[in-house]
Amino acid sequence: MSAALSTLLLNPTVRRLCPATAIAMYLLIITTGNIPGARADIGQVAPGPVLHSIAYAVLAALWFVGSGGSPPARATKAVLTIAAMGALDETIQSFFPWRGASVADWLVDCCAAIIASTLLCLFLPKAVLAKR
Repeated sequence: MSAALSTLLLNPTVRRLCPATAIAMYLLIITTGNIPGARADIGQVAPGPVLHSIAYAVLAALWFVGSGGSPPARATKAVLTIAAMGALDETIQSFFPWRGASVADWLVDCCAAIIASTLLCLFLPKAVLAKR
């Protein structure tokens, strides 16, 4: 891991802002994803499962870094939070006639959170995990 990234992750202010950043990003995803035609437009760049994987892996990473506790506790918090966020996202989508809820999308969200959290548990330097 680069020295700059380690220094950034060791900064308590940055770590405190991670959950708020995740929530802001999540609200942006929900808002822009439900604009008529926006999902179809972004679908030309990447398919839905790829978009879900990237977005929810980043959300999980932010939640993991911003959480306290041992690495497994952080991973658990991140995965459960992302599972709830994904379920709410799919529920909201079911209210729009141009969108549809999908259990498969929610499973992709959960898998992305599990993979991201596991990788962070395994590879994030101990100095970063020990703080907070």
